[in-house]
Amino acid sequence: MQLVGRIPAGEVVQRLKKAEASCLAVGLTTVSDAGVSRSQIRLLDSLYKHQQLRIRNHAMIRLSPENVDYYLQEGPHIGDRFTVRSFKIMADGALGSRGARLLQPYSDNPRSGFLLLSPQNLDSALARLADSPFQVCTHAIGDSTNRIVLDLYGKHLGGKNDRRWRIEHVQVVSPQDFEKFGNYSVIPSVQPTHATSDMSWAIDRLGPERIKGAYAFKQLLNSAGLLALGSDFPVEDINPLYGFHAAVARVDQTGNPKGGFQPENAIGREAALRGMTIWAAYSFFEEAERGSIEVGKKADFVRLEKDIMTAPMEELRDIAVVQTAIEGETVYQLHVP
Repeated sequence: MQLVGRIPAGEVVQRLKKAEASCLAVGLTTVSDAGVSRSQIRLLDSLYKHQQLRIRNHAMIRLSPENVDYYLQEGPHIGDRFTVRSFKIMADGALGSRGARLLQPYSDNPRSGFLLLSPQNLDSALARLADSPFQVCTHAIGDSTNRIVLDLYGKHLGGKNDRRWRIEHVQVVSPQDFEKFGNYSVIPSVQPTHATSDMSWAIDRLGPERIKGAYAFKQLLNSAGLLALGSDFPVEDINPLYGFHAAVARVDQTGNPKGGFQPENAIGREAALRGMTIWAAYSFFEEAERGSIEVGKKADFVRLEKDIMTAPMEELRDIAVVQTAIEGETVYQLHVP
């Protein structure tokens, strides 16, 4: 991290522009930058003010006592292309490294993972943010962590609401906790390729029973009524069509496993498309402005070479982006020799 801070400002800007070009080329019109610092927010704000970046960006503020103090005083920044209205909380580790906090020990290790924030400290942070205009987005992977976060969300949200607090990843959920997403109007923000990337070893970590509540997109959708779908890049590939394919087919790039990984938790193509468009916009309070092609909305759209609603499953990952537009302006065009 010390080396990151030493990258010259000009090089940082060039790298951001290169990253933006990669996003636009795969059809992304909006990204979420999760867990950014105050200095990073200042840099991004300056770039957007000088029109050096075009993709829409929702920056989530990294949780710290200092950042909470500062931004509760400062208030949210709601811009056309750059918005800061959310706090990102890291509650536990990852499943692959056995850092995700589980209710019972891992099936292949006597440990149960760990919390990055104690329930008491999380409770205190949520208490401060509950009375603010800020959204909360909490990284929770293990079933223990998801239970803690859901119960504390419920404590501070008090039933159904329109705060649109999210849980990021939601990879393992205990059966009795699914209903809490609907009870407290919590949005599951999931990344479908995690299921197909992790499936070869996830059962080793969780065993045959707990795995039934892992990457359970259909169960989450049934409880919450919607899903926000993303990619979690650079952890996973940037291409949203890989996520679309994983959500509906539950197989990897080679078509394995035959029949899909836990196919009962696949979601339909319409739900997957909504999760990447109108429901994703809803998860950031923008469904009235974008997320669908309608009269009066911003003209953010993508043209693809084939219809993903009817194309064969095995072709979904290879469909090319022909055009990406933001507010009616073409920001990417496929060049055909």
